[in-house]
Amino acid sequence: MAWIYLIVAGLLEVVWAYLMKRSEGFTQLWPSIGTLAFMGLSFGLLSLSMKSLPLGTAYMVWTGIGAVGAFVVGVAVLNESVGPMRVAAALLIVAGIVLMKLSSD
Repeated sequence: MAWIYLIVAGLLEVVWAYLMKRSEGFTQLWPSIGTLAFMGLSFGLLSLSMKSLPLGTAYMVWTGIGAVGAFVVGVAVLNESVGPMRVAAALLIVAGIVLMKLSSD
């Protein structure tokens, strides 16, 4: 169950990062409220996953999902630039997540 909590927490991190961007420096009410709400949910699920997962594993996977997810949302939704170096960086993060997961079994 800890891995499910962790994956959902990582996906919620992507949501709050997107909403933070949409809040325009916390000047827009609803995206700002959404940012704080999804942050709370994400942190809560991360803390639940840490009851049984090692700190380093949980935190790396959580931030990795958030980083790669935010990159994908930025490219797909916000029309941010995508280039070979950015894609390679995202793939390296994914490789790190996979290796961390494999090493914790």
